[in-house]
Amino acid sequence: MAASRTSSTRGRVNVGKVGGTMPMGNIAAMESVKRRRLEVPASLKSKLETPASRIGLKAKATAANGSNNPSGLLGKSGARDQIRNQEQEVEEEEEEEDDEDDDDDDDDDKSLGPPPAIHDRPESDINGRLKDLEAFSRYMIQKNRTARKTKKLLSVELEHNTTQVAQLEFDRKIIAAKLEEAEKQAHSLQATIDERQRALKEEKRRHEDELDDIRRKFKKQGEQIQDEQRALKKTIEELQESLESTKTRLSAKKDECTRLESTISKQASDQLELESSFRSLRAKVEQLEDTISSREIRIAELEEALSSRNSLVLELEAKLRVEETTRRRLHNTIQELKGNIRVFCRVRPLLNEEKSSDISLPIQLPESEEQNEIELTQSSENALGKSTSRVFPFKFDRVFAPESTQDLVFEEVSQLIQSALDGYPVCIFAYGQTGSGKTHTMQGPDRIDGTDSKSLGIIPRAVQQIYETTSKLGERGWEYVMEGQFVEIYNETLQDLLAPTSRSGGSQQSAGDKQTKLEIYQDSDGHTRVKNVTTVRVDSAKRVHWLLARAAENRTVAATNCNERSSRSHSVFTLYLRGTNALTGESSSGVLNLIDLAGSERLSSSGSSGDRLKETQAINKSLSSLGDVISALAKGSRHIPYRNSKLTHLLQESLGAGNSKTLMFVCVNPSPASAQESLCSLQFATKVNSCQIGTARRQAAS
Repeated sequence: MAASRTSSTRGRVNVGKVGGTMPMGNIAAMESVKRRRLEVPASLKSKLETPASRIGLKAKATAANGSNNPSGLLGKSGARDQIRNQEQEVEEEEEEEDDEDDDDDDDDDKSLGPPPAIHDRPESDINGRLKDLEAFSRYMIQKNRTARKTKKLLSVELEHNTTQVAQLEFDRKIIAAKLEEAEKQAHSLQATIDERQRALKEEKRRHEDELDDIRRKFKKQGEQIQDEQRALKKTIEELQESLESTKTRLSAKKDECTRLESTISKQASDQLELESSFRSLRAKVEQLEDTISSREIRIAELEEALSSRNSLVLELEAKLRVEETTRRRLHNTIQELKGNIRVFCRVRPLLNEEKSSDISLPIQLPESEEQNEIELTQSSENALGKSTSRVFPFKFDRVFAPESTQDLVFEEVSQLIQSALDGYPVCIFAYGQTGSGKTHTMQGPDRIDGTDSKSLGIIPRAVQQIYETTSKLGERGWEYVMEGQFVEIYNETLQDLLAPTSRSGGSQQSAGDKQTKLEIYQDSDGHTRVKNVTTVRVDSAKRVHWLLARAAENRTVAATNCNERSSRSHSVFTLYLRGTNALTGESSSGVLNLIDLAGSERLSSSGSSGDRLKETQAINKSLSSLGDVISALAKGSRHIPYRNSKLTHLLQESLGAGNSKTLMFVCVNPSPASAQESLCSLQFATKVNSCQIGTARRQAAS
């Protein structure tokens, strides 16, 4: 209770702090005074604790008495009278004992022990029971007296604490009033100090401004004085110099007069010499005028010769343009003599997992580059188990061995690229089973960044050659515009590889990302075109690398038993070349088609199922239609089934209808496991090589 009153007193003291902040020293002093006034003496604490313990013991004794008092021992009225008499006696004893000293109280508390025990007496032992009851009553009376003493002590303590609280409250009000007065004085002093500081600052600023003005005036006056001193010093120096020069001139004049006197005597003789010199100078002037006249005539002759040579240069430039036209015609004649449709065979090297020391390759390559023959040996067993071998010879326009580089392959193709620049339609496509190196031949590695130039395929090299050639032709008045497009034929459906849509799940497009339907049609000039396809302006080699990378990301590929990354579609890269010559008025419009066909494979060897089976069937059907077109062209049939598939319809202009220059790469896998597929590819290439198409015609830009 003392602690709670102390806490509340502290709370009221804090509330009394009105306005401002009390210094830390005053707060510490007040807290010290509070602690000293609220301390309870040790003797009083012992007295407060002792009655409380007595009250508890008395309550326990009462409870024990109640529990041990057997019912029916005494009569109700007799018991009440006895208890009432005992209470009166106890009250009288309490009044007598109220005046006893505290020492006696301590002795009584110490003598108060546990309540007397109630013995289990028989009902006939009434005297014994009365003795037990009298002992218990005396114990309860003594305990009640102890409680009354404790109550009195607590009352004294309460009065003491109340007096202390009143004193503390009075002290708090005095301190709060003093604090409020001190804060008012502090505010007043602070305002006075601030006002005087502002006045001092203003006075200081005013004195500083006056001091600056005085300094500027003195500085300006000092500079003026210095300028005047310098001007006076300069004037004195000039006067001294003028005096010295005057003295010098005067001396010189005197010397000059002396010399003049001697000179006058010489001038008479010198005049004769001058007249003779004048006559000789006049003769020299006349001679120089004759020389200038002859040189002017020579200059006129040189200008006439320069004009004639300029005319000769113009004639030579015109002749050079004519020779360029003749070169184009002769180049086209050479290409026609080589054949407007040619077939090259390229055998890829064996992979690490295909190499073995005891394996014999079924393909026999030519011994030199001049020999263009290749042989394939096919082994088989008859019904009796006897092994037989059969050799199939093939001959093409050029055969590339496995060690042939991309540079060597493109060297043979570069002349056809020149024909496209000259305004002819050119088509180059790669054919072969899956995994035979078609994509490597046409594009190069999977990631094209332009750093590894030796591994680049035909498409990036062709564009690079076109850029180099157009730069040289620009000196002769030619300007070219190049546009490219990249499409694929997947499951007999045209898809734009450059369209701004993404793929998900290999061959399927994400929902809501469908491309515009592409259609093949013939334009007014009879050329094969694709409707709604994305056409990109090709203005740098890096742009082509970007086109190839984007097309590679969108192209449909999947894993089969024949190739873990098999192309499941035919890709067609088309580059339109439109050139004009402002000097000669000539124009050209060439088309370069670079085609990477999907890999041909048998269903039994590919192990395809589901979507892969459907893709394989569509690929084989389109390649079969290509074979039918080639057969019809070789036989000279009047009807060519170009429209049997999207592939032959798109290549109609390149396979004879457009009289273009066509080159086919047949790519061969040399491993024994692919011997049957290699044989089919070589037989198809032989059929293409025997085909004849019309003479290519140069196209002028419309």
